Amino acid sequence: MSSALTTGPLQKTALHERHRQLGAKMTDFHGWDMPLYYTSILEEHQAVRQALGLFDVSHMGQVLVTGPDARETLNRCLVSDLAQVESGRACYTLMLNPEGGILDDLIVYRLGEQDYLVIVNCGNRASDVAWLNAHREGRATVTDISQGRSIVSVQGPLACRVLEQMLDAKVAGLSRFGIAPVRHMGPEACIARTGYTGGDGFELFLPDAHAKRLWDAILSAAQPLGARPVGLGARDTLRVEAGLRLYGTDMDASTSPLEAGLEWTVAANKPDFIGRAALAHQRLQGLTRRFAGFELAQGPIPRGGTALEAGGRIVGTVTSGTFSPVLNKPLGMGYVEPACAAPGVALTMTVRSQRYAATVVKLPFWKGQAKQPAIPNLERTT
Repeated sequence: MSSALTTGPLQKTALHERHRQLGAKMTDFHGWDMPLYYTSILEEHQAVRQALGLFDVSHMGQVLVTGPDARETLNRCLVSDLAQVESGRACYTLMLNPEGGILDDLIVYRLGEQDYLVIVNCGNRASDVAWLNAHREGRATVTDISQGRSIVSVQGPLACRVLEQMLDAKVAGLSRFGIAPVRHMGPEACIARTGYTGGDGFELFLPDAHAKRLWDAILSAAQPLGARPVGLGARDTLRVEAGLRLYGTDMDASTSPLEAGLEWTVAANKPDFIGRAALAHQRLQGLTRRFAGFELAQGPIPRGGTALEAGGRIVGTVTSGTFSPVLNKPLGMGYVEPACAAPGVALTMTVRSQRYAATVVKLPFWKGQAKQPAIPNLERTT
């Protein structure tokens, strides 16, 4: 998990006191005082896979891009074609520099005809807003609305049923990557069926006061069902298990979407966007590395920076790794020479002079959802 240590006072989310009361082990994450874990990373990981996990991800930035030229602004700055995103829908996308390097990965939610909510990584919040403003088209407005707002993520096989019973909002009928208003929690309160765990789940974008009430209500009602608050530690193990990249760890401004295995996000037929020419040139020249996932039958957790070998020579480097409690084996991701990125390729990893065998596999490592057990009726929140 990538973090950046800071010397000044740490920022705190509106739920910070809740984390302290729950006895969370806190950590500095890009200048935010965030929960690393409450009980253990393993227990919290399993709760998300088997029941429900409750995450505070309010450190992430919330940016509104609105106006008649909002779509044109986003289409210039992002690799996806926002014309293909209907109202009430979202897309995962990338922001590039002119050289084709990834400045950030983000999710864009289309709230209405001219209104878009853009969720950015906390470490890039200021630079992303500045970039969008610098490339703003005509009558578009870019507004950072993060202050006074929270993001509560509810993930796991029980998430839909718990939220359906507790909220006066569209939940079960919400499709994957759909977004809908939660009208009784404010004019800009929304629920989206997205997440960062590989399983089913939701994000709620709420005013701080409503986020506190919802956090308390879910824990009170759903803990007997196996629900747990979840920190950044299990958030990282879950996303690796699901083969999801982390900005600053698995990709950055020196990495292109083609190298990162994210070419599917790029609308190649879109007339123009920042970085398009660089990607076209890279396609013609060919790649020198590709992102790949690998697993070990046994051995240590792959650590970032560890060399990967094939045929007696170094062919790549690890960027992320974890031990999967669900698959019961060490998993890793990183960049290797293109010929070594195909599933089935044998790699070796050396740790403390001991060599360990690894095999490239198709991502994601884990794909599925636990069976949803029946749950008792829960009280609605107000």
